[in-house]
Amino acid sequence: MTNRLADTLSPYLRAHADNPVDWWPWGADAFAEAQRRGVPLLISIGYSTCHWCHVMARESFSSPETAALINANFVAIKVDREEHPDVDGAYMAAASAFTQNLGWPLTVFATPQGRTFYAGTYWPPQAQGQMPAFGDVLAAVQEAWTLRREQAVESADAVAEALAASAVVTPSELPPVAALTAAADSIAAREDRMFGGFGGAPKFPVATTLGYLQRPLVRRETPDAAAAADRALTAMAASALRDEDGGFFRYATQRDWTVPHYERMLTDNAQLLEVALSAGDERTARGIVAFLLNVLRRDGGGFGAAQDSESVIDGQRSEGGYYLRSRAERADLEAPAVDGKVITAWNGLAITALARAGAFWGESAWVSAAEDAAQFVLRVNRSLEGALVRSSLDGVASSAVATLADLGLFAEGLLALAAATGDASWAVRGREILDQALSGGAQPDPVLAAQGVASAPDSTDGDLPSGASAIAIAALSVWRFGGGDRYRTAAEEQVRRYAASALQHPFGHGSLLGIAAGLAEPPRQVVIVTDDRDGALAVAGRRADADVSAVVTPAQAQEFEDAGFELFAGKSATAELAYDCRAFVCRLPVADAQELTRER
Repeated sequence: MTNRLADTLSPYLRAHADNPVDWWPWGADAFAEAQRRGVPLLISIGYSTCHWCHVMARESFSSPETAALINANFVAIKVDREEHPDVDGAYMAAASAFTQNLGWPLTVFATPQGRTFYAGTYWPPQAQGQMPAFGDVLAAVQEAWTLRREQAVESADAVAEALAASAVVTPSELPPVAALTAAADSIAAREDRMFGGFGGAPKFPVATTLGYLQRPLVRRETPDAAAAADRALTAMAASALRDEDGGFFRYATQRDWTVPHYERMLTDNAQLLEVALSAGDERTARGIVAFLLNVLRRDGGGFGAAQDSESVIDGQRSEGGYYLRSRAERADLEAPAVDGKVITAWNGLAITALARAGAFWGESAWVSAAEDAAQFVLRVNRSLEGALVRSSLDGVASSAVATLADLGLFAEGLLALAAATGDASWAVRGREILDQALSGGAQPDPVLAAQGVASAPDSTDGDLPSGASAIAIAALSVWRFGGGDRYRTAAEEQVRRYAASALQHPFGHGSLLGIAAGLAEPPRQVVIVTDDRDGALAVAGRRADADVSAVVTPAQAQEFEDAGFELFAGKSATAELAYDCRAFVCRLPVADAQELTRER
């Protein structure tokens, strides 16, 4: 007998459809059922390529005995964290009050109104050392709810109040160059000089942080810190963290980048493609692109969320076994599954990276792949009312609302496409989506809002830019295109909100600090007006070290100007000229590629 998950738009939820647990998908009906029965919620949060989620599913959620305990005493909700990041963020923040070992699967016990009174991550079926058995945890929580309910509710209310208080931020000034340099030096001080990267085990790529260290301001002011990012990429690319096919795994369990956690995420690989581009590492970049196009790309052009760590070998589930074989040996094996969810924000990261790398290295197929992904998201990831949503699966849009990160990162992808193709319509669509976000277009999760459960502020840059950073990234790009000073102001507002925290904890705010660095110095904007997109002048323009590198025909320059992008104003009258500008003030145009310096 299947439960309610079989028809959901999440591979993670569908994988639990045959569990004996009476799962509910995330939604108002589950809360209503808990209130009707007067029992607590068991909220289990994970994602389809999460190894320990698979383990807990096999050990506990497939057990009739464990399922009987859950069904009798709880209303069980299964949540895909990738589909509902606001839900994951809210309950992850609440879980931090009960455990420092945060991760997935996340197991939360909440009142029927959704307030957390106990939480943890993975629990085994039998006690292991200091880790209790999951069945014992279920029994203890049920007993507490039955005999000490008032205390449980008080605990839940205290957690909610503490989270609300911690969400209050006080804006500060924009960080000056000296503070940004000090932040970069602070990050670089954590470099593992022996094996590359930062910190010990487990060791993550931290692409958002690497991206900050590669900003032009950091390269100029503190080149040693910038070199640490390049060394990290070199070390990772030569290690077991990178598969033979060019894609990177999620993280390494050892300090020397060995024994990877074998899942492969779109987020990591898309951002590492940009890191490779900034480092000038073409070989690593081409490997990542091959992984994106050959493994993660779905029918229609969108990119799936991730490839699983597990596969079936000789009839048994194996974590990493597929990847431990040579590429030739894999030919007869079934590849690990790809989570086919096309997530708007994550596709935005891929579109940005493919468009920029494709333009830089003259790979039109990469730019075309970025265009296909953008068209897919615009066509499929839409509600019945036409608004962008969080994700889709197999061409069907999810009901999950788009987040700020979805709107900001996808808008940035469209702006990168505009620069790579010379097509102003991409910039217009990107600006429209950004305007929606700036006018309050990203709504909180409606179920959380209905229950009065506050979303956790998305303010730190972890495996991808936060919502605040995503909006600031896109706003800075629109301003650099000449969209108007209000977009620079919007970027500044986001940076000011979190600048104090970012300077205090720079390792967790790489994207925000990168925006601050972009605001701290005049942008370089290179516009090549030519009818020969493959000529020497166009190639030189694309390879210039600039914040905007756009190659347009005279007609396209006029289209940008007509759309309100002042950077292109007055540049449509002649063909075959290069305009090299600093904060919209351009030098005399040149027609010789050798006169257009690559450096800033």
